[in-house]
Amino acid sequence: MNLSLLSLFALLAPLSFVLISIWSKFQQNSSVAPIKKGIMAAAFFNILLSLFFAILVMQYGLLESSKFEILGLGISLRLDALSIIMFVMIALLAFIVVKFSCNYLDGDERQGIFMGRLAAAIASVQLLVISGNLAILFIAWVGTSLALHRLLVFYPNRPRAIIAARKKFIVARAGDISLLAGFIVLYSAFGTGNLEIIFQRIIEEGLSNYHIEAAAMFIVLAAILKSAQFPTHGWLIEVMETPTPVSALLHAGLLNAGPFLIARMAFVMDGASYAPVILVAVGGFTALFASLVFITQASIKTSLGYSSVAHMGFSLMMCGLGVYAAAMLHLVAHSFYKAHSFLSSGSVIDLVRTSKIALPKRLGSPFRIIVSFLLALTIFIAIAFLWGIDPLAKFGMFAIGSIIVMGLTTIIAPALDSDGPFKGIVKTLILAASVAFSFFFLEAGAHFLLHSQIPALKPPTFILLVLMGLILLSYSAVIIIQIISPTAASNTFWWKMGVHLRNGCYVNSLFDRLVRSLYHIPAKDTISGFKDTPQTSSK
Repeated sequence: MNLSLLSLFALLAPLSFVLISIWSKFQQNSSVAPIKKGIMAAAFFNILLSLFFAILVMQYGLLESSKFEILGLGISLRLDALSIIMFVMIALLAFIVVKFSCNYLDGDERQGIFMGRLAAAIASVQLLVISGNLAILFIAWVGTSLALHRLLVFYPNRPRAIIAARKKFIVARAGDISLLAGFIVLYSAFGTGNLEIIFQRIIEEGLSNYHIEAAAMFIVLAAILKSAQFPTHGWLIEVMETPTPVSALLHAGLLNAGPFLIARMAFVMDGASYAPVILVAVGGFTALFASLVFITQASIKTSLGYSSVAHMGFSLMMCGLGVYAAAMLHLVAHSFYKAHSFLSSGSVIDLVRTSKIALPKRLGSPFRIIVSFLLALTIFIAIAFLWGIDPLAKFGMFAIGSIIVMGLTTIIAPALDSDGPFKGIVKTLILAASVAFSFFFLEAGAHFLLHSQIPALKPPTFILLVLMGLILLSYSAVIIIQIISPTAASNTFWWKMGVHLRNGCYVNSLFDRLVRSLYHIPAKDTISGFKDTPQTSSK
């Protein structure tokens, strides 16, 4: 069979969930059992289909279908290493979330409606990752937002959920306009929406021009708005009143659309000079800000929300540095971790077990903390040397590696700067070495899979060097504060700072005022669902 024609069968994945979504509208007053069986069958079918196409891509490389196109726009699918990694991940996560939902909402009279909306959201994100044309990619991009909105307003009598949905709706429309502008620029420059043709033209010409610069800037803005980056991150923290499966699907799947878009448009980013700088600046700052706020939260779901904001910022920063393989590795790992975190957030077993663990007393010794940093640096440099990493030729990897060193310090310092046994320090050093080795090993595996779909790492510009240096200095300062904070818990200054951080430095309140999100009526079950009728004051 013709491979181009065969690739069209990938459409069966989103179509199966679309059929479930349509079917659910005719089963609202009937038993929900058929819908549950149908969506479980669709989820299992998607796993088989994604694995089938993964084998084909491993054997033949790029599979592309360019059928039903008019003027270079139309239904075009692209199955390559990048899309297959996401395709398989989404299939697995969808199966888990769907199975959880069948039990979680059991007995809810609107469970069938929820299953239909869940199916629509999964279908839209599947179409997004296999899109091979600007037109279908944009349609899927907007579809993920609208499908998510329907899930966020599933309980229309919950005001806080409606407030979050309103903010998300406004931010999403701004992102849609930005992406549309970027795609229009690309289409006008290349005369086609086919991604493969656009990428090949950029590779062959090898030079940046104002079309690519403009398109890259619009695409970066769309990704920033999609992935809840500072200062538009507030809506993500407030969606906790939706059913737990929605949070799992959002944080593990839909939120990843931003980094995926940048990775998909990696050759466009590679031809631009200023867009990567914006990615590094916004992503790096967001990761730092959200990480600080994260450690001050008392609510587990709120802390998980800030964690997702930080992880998305870190992924976008890595994309800005050109380390796309590491970014995708981080994205996939974060997706499975966050899905598990939300679906198991109701369990208190781990909390009870942790409360019974007696931790060694911290000493607060500056010398031991410095030694911890030096040990982390030694471990990282040794493994990087053994792995053959050239820090001059691969600045992006070196920068990310520097952040890994900081992470290793937070592992080593609590053990070394305590009155715990020596055996505990040895185990901690072994753990730190394992983490560093795993990073290089898994990144190398991700690069091996994705090398044909991402540009080669190139030397950074002077602006990027200075910016990354400032980011690394800021991260170092925060890591030092984090390490010494347990020994300064009674300090009034740190206590006050903790209060401000716990409230997100009030950025979300300012954003509420800006978009008038506190002005609403109980949402009707519609796509917009909002009127500017003041119900509460935003004092």
